[in-house]
Amino acid sequence: MTKKVMEWQLRLYIAGQTPKSIKALDNIKKYAEEHLKGKYSIEIIDLLLNPQLAEGDQILAVPTLVRKVPVPIRKIIGDLSNEEKVLVGLDIKKTLVS
Repeated sequence: MTKKVMEWQLRLYIAGQTPKSIKALDNIKKYAEEHLKGKYSIEIIDLLLNPQLAEGDQILAVPTLVRKVPVPIRKIIGDLSNEEKVLVGLDIKKTLVS
């Protein structure tokens, strides 16, 4: 019996190419490569281009990272520079141990 590898679906909401948005994207790419290599996807949603998409995930501030899968949905607001906070917030830290 083969074990199916779960893919983490992450969605990053930004508002244009601001320094904070670029830093958030760089940070989540780095953490995902280090901790979820080969098991994740990151969707970038620029709310300057698609403001209507903010409503679906109830985005109130940018940048905001949303973990869609695995459920439950989790959100982290900011440039994601605190790796420990991001890993715990996304529940990656606990998942790696189990």
